[in-house]
Amino acid sequence: MDNTQKIMNLIGLATKAGKTASGEFSTEKAVKSGKAHLVIVSAEASDNTKKMFTNMCTYYKVPICYFGGKGELGHAMGKEMRASLAVVDAGLAKAILKQLNLNGNMIGGSEYESK
Repeated sequence: MDNTQKIMNLIGLATKAGKTASGEFSTEKAVKSGKAHLVIVSAEASDNTKKMFTNMCTYYKVPICYFGGKGELGHAMGKEMRASLAVVDAGLAKAILKQLNLNGNMIGGSEYESK
């Protein structure tokens, strides 16, 4: 199984455990309330969406990455298309981050690792 599949499985697991917030509004709320440990924005999201979440996550010191298509992310969560999601569990976020780092998809980089 490749990394991408592992990441999608972890997202699915986090969702089943009720540890994700998805959609622009919920993701934003999770970041601003300090609940988000990781934000994943679809690689297909608009430049505006990417910029908004990048700025927000930089400000709130939440790791962010661009990963997967909207359909893939939605499918992993058992929902319709999703352009953004937040992982609100530290352990699951760390597991996903580890796979993303192996994949070379991280934007925030290592300054977030200690969170």
